[in-house]
Amino acid sequence: MLAPFGVAAAAGVSFWAMLSGMGTGHFDPHDIHTPSAGRRVPAFDLPPQAPGQGFSQATLAAQNRPILVNFFASWCIPCVMEAQTLAALGSALPIWGIAYKDTPENAQGFVTRTGNPYRRLASDRSGVTAIDWGVSGVPESFLIAPGGLIEWHVAGPLTDDNIRTGLRPAIENLKR
Repeated sequence: MLAPFGVAAAAGVSFWAMLSGMGTGHFDPHDIHTPSAGRRVPAFDLPPQAPGQGFSQATLAAQNRPILVNFFASWCIPCVMEAQTLAALGSALPIWGIAYKDTPENAQGFVTRTGNPYRRLASDRSGVTAIDWGVSGVPESFLIAPGGLIEWHVAGPLTDDNIRTGLRPAIENLKR
């Protein structure tokens, strides 16, 4: 008869530990811990998404400077919020976009409405490429080192905070 109380107590202690971790900065509920940093970009070849030009794993790996690959969708509210940050970041870092599970018309409309920070733009209508990359939802961004190695990854929108604490240090690390 005491088993339900034991389960409830264990759940309460776990919840308290999670909240304490959030307060001290040791637990981020948005961090999904995908181990993509250090892996090679998976093989893919995507068609263009208007108004851009498609690209492949080989095209990406052949670049001689870091590239930020951003998965987005027209139906994604955080993607709209991220658009201004991408526009500001695009002057300092090449950004290549992949429209995830979106119709060409809707993706093009999204880029037209929010601004186009992408130097290349591809379409992943089936979502298979995103699965191969380990994308769990949009937006997600990956910093790709020359040669095609994933240097940094963030699940969720780019913010001033994760650019300052994650992206910029990763770019500086590549310069060494």
